[in-house]
Amino acid sequence: MTNLVELNKSSLAKRGLDFAILIPTSTGLTKSILDATQTIRNLFELKNFHTYSLQGKGQSNSVLELGYFITPQGTSETRISLYRPETKNGDPRLWFTGLKYFTVPDQQIALIIVDNRLCLLNLSRDHFETTPLIRNFLDAAEDCEERIAKELLAKLKAIAAQGPIKAIKRGDTAIGMTIEHALGIPANSSKEPDYKGIELKSARGAGATRSTLFAQVADWTQSPKKSSEEILNAHGYVRDDNFKLYCTISALKSNSQGLKFEIRDEELLVEVSDSNGDVAVWSINTLKNRLLEKHRETFWIKANAIRKGEDEYYELISVIHTKSPLVNQLIPLLEAGAITMDHLIKRSGCTGRVSEKGPLFKIKPQDLPLLFPEPKEYKLS
Repeated sequence: MTNLVELNKSSLAKRGLDFAILIPTSTGLTKSILDATQTIRNLFELKNFHTYSLQGKGQSNSVLELGYFITPQGTSETRISLYRPETKNGDPRLWFTGLKYFTVPDQQIALIIVDNRLCLLNLSRDHFETTPLIRNFLDAAEDCEERIAKELLAKLKAIAAQGPIKAIKRGDTAIGMTIEHALGIPANSSKEPDYKGIELKSARGAGATRSTLFAQVADWTQSPKKSSEEILNAHGYVRDDNFKLYCTISALKSNSQGLKFEIRDEELLVEVSDSNGDVAVWSINTLKNRLLEKHRETFWIKANAIRKGEDEYYELISVIHTKSPLVNQLIPLLEAGAITMDHLIKRSGCTGRVSEKGPLFKIKPQDLPLLFPEPKEYKLS
């Protein structure tokens, strides 16, 4: 059974179909109560299907949706109940009518969302690739997933065809905000992907420029230093009337501030000072989850920066389209120095206020194929 489950997961992954796993227990099937795990909730939010955190408790706040069981015999409808009970701290729950006829206890069920409809496939029972109806369904679902990517690619090509676009602001974030503005995406601080589930990452110039994977602060409960300000106080320097710590941390060697990374027991990423020992700690699982959350699907856009007097313009050159990061490659890439982290901590000489723009975990574009399977590159001009 395990081999069949893994084969079916591979069938979903190779098509770029994101999914969550539901494993109904005997008690859950008997009582018609299933927990909406964090993985399921993440999928629902990512696909704009349902957000439990915005849902009130009790039967009056329950939400009903239409879903589908996908089987070798055909497709059948199910009514989905999404709710938070008054009891049990309002823990998110869900139920599917007819689920007892679709599975038995402890089988693994894949939940995927196609065209805003929730579909269920039995990973433990049905062989997806040798079952014509299921294989055809998955092929159609892949086409549906690609539709948004093709739509975004067409918009970027149309923008590129109009010539260089004028920056709407200055600074490190100008290129990303300018391209998003050209796409009609409003500026916001949300951690959700930028364009209908696709994350946008924009970079200037040549391939040596590192791209930001995600921002993630240390786990202060495990860290010797309990804040970015403490790290700044211990390792910062004076520059331009400010007190700063702007530096890159790598596992290969210590930087000029004597800071480097160590991987411990494949569970912790530890920032270490040559002179003062451990500085900060990140859980590897936290970093893996951030990678999955941020880069389920990403467009890595490259643009040339052009100066015209006091203004900067961006000429869109190409985009690399990636899906489904290989999270188990995170540790090897950190150890190899392919993924690094930037501190961007500053205490203003005017106000004394400490600000932190990171920590930013970054990768060079040429190393993207090591982290993402089968990246596709498209020329925009």
